[in-house]
Amino acid sequence: MNDPLTREMIEDQDSATSPKSIAVPSEEPIAAGVPHRQLGRILREMRSETGLSILIASKAVGMGSGSLQRLESGQASKIEDAKLTKLCRLYQRLDRLDELKTLAAQRREQSWWDERTDLLAPSFKVYLGLEAAAEQLTVYRPDIVSSLFQTNEYAEVLDRIYFRDDSADERNHRMEIRRKRLNLINRTMSPLRVDLILNEGVLRRVVGGARSMSRQLKHLADMPSNVSIRVLPDQAGYPIGKAVDAFTLLDFGPDSTGRTKEPPVVYVESFAGSMHLETPRSVRAYRDAFRVIQRVALEPVESRRLLRRVAKEYVP
Repeated sequence: MNDPLTREMIEDQDSATSPKSIAVPSEEPIAAGVPHRQLGRILREMRSETGLSILIASKAVGMGSGSLQRLESGQASKIEDAKLTKLCRLYQRLDRLDELKTLAAQRREQSWWDERTDLLAPSFKVYLGLEAAAEQLTVYRPDIVSSLFQTNEYAEVLDRIYFRDDSADERNHRMEIRRKRLNLINRTMSPLRVDLILNEGVLRRVVGGARSMSRQLKHLADMPSNVSIRVLPDQAGYPIGKAVDAFTLLDFGPDSTGRTKEPPVVYVESFAGSMHLETPRSVRAYRDAFRVIQRVALEPVESRRLLRRVAKEYVP
């Protein structure tokens, strides 16, 4: 593009930063977190099993049809235990009432990323909620090191470039968000599993100077065993026939009953903004694309060896 960069154009880029605001296209409304999306899905399933329409079910429990629809889509601003009890009784599923109450209570708790809503774009705030609940991330980055795997130095350099007019307090808050996210992959109990593919060009694109790049690549090479890193070599060209924007596929594990907590979601990043895709067709397309890229990428052991070799090239 020949136009100069503007703040609006870069705010949803996946750097160490957490963008402020941008419109988010989506296949359907996305709620702010997994618990209430899961609650709504369970209610939809129970109503469907009874063969009741939203209009009939809402009238039976003394709710407006719009209120029940918002509850089923995970967008209700308030969830009353009494309403859940009436719905479970109507659907003859009182055995799931405690589960629904637990989900409702979770959604009323403030998450750590809600502390400064003015510094988070709606799209990124949604993503943080999904990321915190996910068990597996499948990530493709053709441009920069993904923020979850950046060193502080690499992240701070990008943050100062992207948000050059922000205050020190705003920058510090974004760095604090990134540090809290790191616990997902570093925690002792059930760390987040990640399959990450980086284009080889990311290793050669200098951010912060030679020493910064050397430390960043060593950091990637030393990731814990729950993070699998592959490098897509330049000579591989375009494995699926065209360029692919950065994306993250989030998978959620089973709950205590063995049911899937939440259907998979794809978070797609581009220069103009970001999207959350949930339809099975979209998820399958990105999962298939990743598998094609993965087949021609270097194996994890070879990739880590390359990362260390290039790190030494920067600082012998």
